[in-house]
Amino acid sequence: MPRNTSATLTEAELRLMNVLWTKGSATVHQVLEALPDRPSLAYNSVLTTIRILEKKGYVKHAKDGRAHVYIPSVKREDATRFEIRHLVSRFFKDSHELLVLNILEDDSLGADDLKRLRQLLEEKK
Repeated sequence: MPRNTSATLTEAELRLMNVLWTKGSATVHQVLEALPDRPSLAYNSVLTTIRILEKKGYVKHAKDGRAHVYIPSVKREDATRFEIRHLVSRFFKDSHELLVLNILEDDSLGADDLKRLRQLLEEKK
């Protein structure tokens, strides 16, 4: 039975999207070269993942001779917002307030982070 495709990005898909967002466009080979060494991926793995991204609507391709050049069709900011909305829906019952409260209750939040959050809240008023 085939696995259901998710509209959200897997870790592997996000790695490739980060390369495409940085470069603007790239062939599979260029994406592969731009990835960090560890863990290394095979060309076919990158190609398969990019094709999945294309089916999900995150990238499109243009022909350049025999090669396909892949271009992000979703901006990084839009993908980030979608992922946050998905997170809020799944874990916080569609409540952004519960998400923010959860973040504020995290002990790893430093004084500088809290100061910046206060500034942002003041600007939103």
